[in-house]
Amino acid sequence: MLHTVNKSPFRTNDLQSCLRHLGDGALLLIEDAVYAATPGTRVADQVEQVASQNAVYVLANDLQARGVSQDQLIPGVKPVDYQGFVELVVEHGTPQAWL
Repeated sequence: MLHTVNKSPFRTNDLQSCLRHLGDGALLLIEDAVYAATPGTRVADQVEQVASQNAVYVLANDLQARGVSQDQLIPGVKPVDYQGFVELVVEHGTPQAWL
């Protein structure tokens, strides 16, 4: 299953809720949730641990819109474009959105 999180991990607990239910699913961070994929934050260790065991992606356009470069990502987190997002949905089925 593909899980998507769109809220900043510094404003809501959506990311933590998602991680508790992730299982062997993939995670896609979109909108303000892309901040969770940057090192040095209070959630960085959690995201790095998940990325070592699960597929973790960020929407590249959302990174760019927020001034985060792809070389600033936690190791194991992979950027995808909109086509990549569509491919993830095709591969994993209907996403579970954590809103």
